Parts: sequence; structure tokens; C-alpha cells
Amino acid sequence: MTLLIVIIVLALIFDYINGFHDAANSIATIVSTRVLTLFIAVLWAAFFNFVAFFIAKHIIGEFGIANTVSKTVMEQFITLPVILSGLIAAISWNLLTWWLGIPSSSSHTLIGGFAGAAIAHGGFVAIQSSVIFKIAAFILLAPLIGMIISIILTILIMNICKRANPHRAETWFKRLQLVSSGLFSIGHGLNDSQKVMGIIAAALFAANEITDIADIPNWVPLACFTMIALGTMSGGWRIVKTMGTKITKVTPLEGVVAETAGAITLYLTEYLKIPVSTTHTITGAIIGVGAVKRLSAVRWGVTINLLWAWILTIPVSALLAAIVYYAISLFGLQ
Repeated sequence: MTLLIVIIVLALIFDYINGFHDAANSIATIVSTRVLTLFIAVLWAAFFNFVAFFIAKHIIGEFGIANTVSKTVMEQFITLPVILSGLIAAISWNLLTWWLGIPSSSSHTLIGGFAGAAIAHGGFVAIQSSVIFKIAAFILLAPLIGMIISIILTILIMNICKRANPHRAETWFKRLQLVSSGLFSIGHGLNDSQKVMGIIAAALFAANEITDIADIPNWVPLACFTMIALGTMSGGWRIVKTMGTKITKVTPLEGVVAETAGAITLYLTEYLKIPVSTTHTITGAIIGVGAVKRLSAVRWGVTINLLWAWILTIPVSALLAAIVYYAISLFGLQ
């Protein structure tokens, strides 16, 4: 029971870290375009992160992504030490990338850690390959979908508004950024909170507290959505700077488009029950709006560095988790 409590606490700590690590996803453009101050922007994002809980529970009626994450590892290989190792690795990688200002994926960090520890425990047969491959495929598909949607929206809006008064149009797009960032924050809450829910559900299953991973107690989603909202309120400037200024310079119009494209992508993957990276999604959308202006408007050197971070996240997290698992095995935890 003590180990289960430690795992739940660590999972909620990870959720909190996920909130401030990924706060930049929904507020980077709204801060860089000076629509809101950093403090007000994180409060705005945190509110909509928590609103996502009520949407998932009372409108969608299920937590499909949580169920997908919990099935990353075969049931017979889900143990408390495996989950503990995965969480320690995921927290370590998330804190490192946050400190370096690299917008890596908290989602893939968690999934990579869970899978890596399971492989160390039972070999490659311990993981659900089909689930892992589907999640890995969206490392490329999520930003690509976000980029395509943002390109289409940018071209449409630019043609519709080409005769509009520039000053008046900018004022309207600044107002619309409040809506688009709220929509994206809901998508962030729906997607990222459920990943930790899946991990806690797996821990409860391993401890024989529930008989089926899908039977998540009501306190789990409430705690997860609360922690990610609190974490978002603590979000800092490091990743906001990378997302909002280093990839390409974003105008209010482009901010609306990027956030809307990102939100649409997240709602699509929520429907498909596929956990994706909100970081990858909004980055792809920002690249899309920059590329419409001209390809040189995108700082491709920064983008390539981000791509490497995305690709390495799952294997590095898996390796870290395997090392942690072997380390705690020396203390008799297996």
C-alpha cells in the first residue's frame, strides 16, 4: 500500500510538472503577441485545463485516452515497480527539457518510461506493440496535421480579410486569440490529464484495488485535472520563448490560426482515443503559419533541433526507466 501511495503522489507530481512544462503550448502565441501578460495567460490556460474535466466526464462521457495509455503494457507485466521506474524517468526527463527550454513531449516521456521499465521487467513481449506503434506514428502525424490545417486556415482567412482595415483586423484577431487559446487549453487538458489517469489506473490494477483498468475511481480524474491546472498556473517563460518567438515571429492572426489548428487536431485525436503531444501539435501549427508567409520565415535550425528532441524522447525515457528499474531491483523491488 505504501508503494501504491508513493506512485500516486509521483504521478500527480508528474501531472503538475506536465502543466508548467506544457503551459507554453496554449499561451506562447497569446503572450508573444502581447494580448495577455504571462501571469494572466497562465491563469486563463489553467481555467480551461480544468474545464476539460467536465467536458470529458459529462459531455464525452468517457476517458478513452486514459484507457489507451493504461494498455501500453500487457496486463501480466504491470507491476508497481515498473510504474514507479517509468514515473521517475519521466519526471527526470521532463525537468531536464524544461530547464533547457526544449518543448519535448510530456506524453511520450510518460509512455516511453512506462514501456522501458516494462521491457526491463519482462522483455519486449511486455509491451503492446500495436499501441506503441500507433502512438509513435503520431509523433510525425500530429504536427503534420496541425501544420496542414494551419496552412489551409491561414490562406482562407487572408483571402477573406484581404480588404479589411489592418488596424481593425488586428484588434479583432487579438480578441479572437482569447477564444482560440481557450479552445487549445481545453484540448491540452483533455489529452494530457488522461495520460496520468491511465498510469494511476494501471497502478491501482497492479495493487488489486480494481479488477479492470477501465474502472477508474472518480477521484482519479478530478485529481489529475486539478494538478495539471495548478501546474499550468506555474508555467514559466523558458518554453514560451521558444514556442512564441524562436520558431517564427507570430502575429495575432497567425496566433489565432495556430491555436485553432492545434485545437482541431487535439479534438480529432481525442475522438480517436490516441494520446498525442500537445507540444508537437502546436509546433506544427506554428510552422504552418510561418511557412505561408515564406519558407524562410521559419527558423528551420530550431525546428530540426526540436524534431530530434521529439524523436529521442521515447527511447531516452525508455532507457532511463530501464536503468531505474534495474537500480531499484537491487533493493528487492521487482
